[in-house]
Parts: sequence; C-alpha cells; structure tokens
Amino acid sequence: MDSSIFKAYDIRGIYPNQIDEEVVYKIVQAYADFIKPKKVILSKDVRKSSPSLWEAAARGFVDAGVDVIDIGTVSTDMMYFAVASMGLDGGITISASHNPREYNGMKMVRENAIPISGDSGIKDIQKRVENNFNIQSENKGSIESYDIVDDYIDHCLSFIDIEKIKPIKLVANANFGMAGKVFEKLVAKANLPIDFVPIDFEPDGNFPKGRPDPLIPANRNEIERLIKSEKASLGIAWDADADRIFFFDENSNFVDGYYIVALLASIMLRDTEDEAVVIDPRMVFATRSAIKDAGGRALINKVGHTFIKERMRKENAIFAGENSAHLYFRDNYFCDNGMIPVLLVLEELSQQNTTLSKLVEPWTSRVFVSGERNFKVTDANAVIEQIKKTFTDGKHDETDGLSVEYQQSRFNVRASNTEPLLRLNVEAYSREDLAEQTQKVVDVIEPFVV
Repeated sequence: MDSSIFKAYDIRGIYPNQIDEEVVYKIVQAYADFIKPKKVILSKDVRKSSPSLWEAAARGFVDAGVDVIDIGTVSTDMMYFAVASMGLDGGITISASHNPREYNGMKMVRENAIPISGDSGIKDIQKRVENNFNIQSENKGSIESYDIVDDYIDHCLSFIDIEKIKPIKLVANANFGMAGKVFEKLVAKANLPIDFVPIDFEPDGNFPKGRPDPLIPANRNEIERLIKSEKASLGIAWDADADRIFFFDENSNFVDGYYIVALLASIMLRDTEDEAVVIDPRMVFATRSAIKDAGGRALINKVGHTFIKERMRKENAIFAGENSAHLYFRDNYFCDNGMIPVLLVLEELSQQNTTLSKLVEPWTSRVFVSGERNFKVTDANAVIEQIKKTFTDGKHDETDGLSVEYQQSRFNVRASNTEPLLRLNVEAYSREDLAEQTQKVVDVIEPFVV
C-alpha cells in the first residue's frame, strides 16, 4: 500500500497502482473499527473504477457487521445530505473529486456528516490499515438501496421561494459528473422557468475532455463561447463530484469564487442580526466588507472543508465560503453544496431584476485579485519564512500559511495540502497596487522555484 494516498481531507491515489479493491476493503474495515457504526451510507461517483471499489467497500462493511444503504452514483454533497438527513452513523463515497480519470479515492464522514480528516481520524485509520487490521463479525451486515435524489432536490429547493424565479436562459456544464442529471430533475420537478443549454450532462467516467475541474482556465473556453453564441444570461459549471459550483456572468466572464462568497454572504445575512460567516484567509477584503455591510461577523479560518465545518459548528455560523468555490450552509447540516448556490443566485437575479455582473460589481469594481498562482518549490515552509522576514512592514497573520496586510493591498502564501506547491493570492484596491505587490512577492519566491 502506498501511504501517500492518505491526504489531509480524504484518501486519493491512482487506480490500481496506489489504490485498489484490496486497499479499499482494508480502509473500510479500519473505518468500521474506528467509528463503530451500525448503519452507513455508501455511494460512488462516475469513474470507471468506482463500481468495483464500491463492491470492495461494501464487502468490508458487511464483513464487519455494518448495514449499508446504497444510494448509487451521486454527487459528494448528496452523500453528505443522506448521512445527515437520515440520521445515520457515517458514510463513504468512492470518489476522487476533480482529479483526472486515472485517480480514485474515498471521502469519509461520521454522524451528522462530520468529516474525517487527517486530524480527526484518517491517520488513525491509516495506522489500522498498516497493521493489517481485520474484523469478521458473526452477524454480517446487510445492503439495501435507497434513491436519495428527490429528497435532496426538495431540500435544495427549500432555500428559495420557487415562485420568485423569473425566466432565464443559462449554459450549464456538468463536466460528465452527476450534477447535470440532478439539475434536469430539479428544474422539471419545480417547474422552474429556466431554459438551459447543457454541456457534458451525460455521466462519463472517462472524462473525455480532460481533468473535470472548472478552475483550470482552459476548461472554461467552451462555456464562455456558448454563453455568447446562445445569448445566455448566466453560466454555471460544476466539478466532477459536484460539491463545487462556478459562475460566469452574462458577458461570459468567469466570476472568481471570492466574489461569489461575498455575494452569497450578503444574501444569507439579509434579515438577520449578528450572524457569523466563516471565510478563508487567502483573500478577505471583499468578503470581510460584504459581511460587515450586511451586519454579520466575519470569522477567518484555515482552508479545508474539515476545518471550515468544525468552525461553523463551533460558532453556529449561518454560512461559510472558500474562494475555491466550496460553499457551506448551516441549514445544510453545515456542509458544502453545489446546487443551493445556483438557486440562491437565480432568486437574487430575479428579485433584483439584474445581471450577475451587476450583483458582484460592489466588490469586483473595488477589489482586484491576482488569481491563485502556484509555484513548485522544494521547501514551502522555508519560502514562507523568507517572505516573513522580507515583508516586516505589514500586518502578519498565520491562520493558514502567512497573510501580510497593508492599507491598500494584501497577500497570502500557503503550502498546498494536496500537492507539492506554494500557493500565492494577492488582492488590492487598485490594479497598480495589485501588480506592484504581486511582483514583490514573486521576486522573493522565484529563487526557490524548482
């Protein structure tokens, strides 16, 4: 077994070289001993290797005496919803998120869809696997099937007033995952006046157009062209496991997830008093301002869904957003969701009778961003230490990596939790300050690049 498959937030590796059926069986057995569940959700994504890995996981649970509810091929956020809404002891989905087709993995939660991370169980599970832990119960578990789709759709629709949605034309890219099929059913069930142009709605685990991740700029070309040619008012795109959602405005411009967090925070805080919103530290000028203007409290927290969800529960936060397009809601069991944000944005567009570019203009016109830049370095921590010594004149914060704030600009550098990279985000109140600050930081980083 390749121990590198045990990541900070999940388990992930290349199939079958790093992760295969035998490894998955052992991991499930270790999970069963660690969590000691009686009944769990088990699901999978569209990858070609997922069915056989699912079978291995099911055997692991049944042999351990754990009952399994099979909800089929679903999005990751549907697994979270199933565990929490059905009051089960935990759940696992076989998925490698937005990674290329040769990858597969596992996302694991316990009761109430509380995630299991490196700090809260993955390392314990890894130790059990490495020690060849095995459990064979005399009372074998059972497997039953349940279709969660209608329950999930009803739950997502509960976040809006369906009657307020006005006719709109949009382009939607499902990236060959399950989001397209669910979106079709949602629109039909609620009879929403949405005319949508589908891209890659048919699930295909081969991902014939490459890595199913809308954060890659080259992956946005098709939807940007279609928004223009179809004269659509909006574009939306999910990653393959559909727990992240990305937006494009009526001019086919990609709207950075940072500004979407600001927009959704202002929506969620409407008609509330002194509610908390959790944001990540990579960029904060826009989100911090939006939350303050809406009467809320901004809580800056370490990046990663396990850390965000933990902080949300602790503070009873109404909403949380990561600039990478993970969006979390208290009324969604403190979990991220890829469908609820679409509905909230559609409702806001209808109510304000406006466009997405106008909705985010209060922040896009005032705060300018570099976009995340990644550098391959041998020792990310050493680079961060050098940056700390270089920029002593700014306000330092080490919530996650290093953030340095000035009156007109701010930047964050942090080591990736999933790749050997140093990530840089810069924001400023003018394009000139943005360019100047970015170059200053890059000049420090470049000597360390390999």
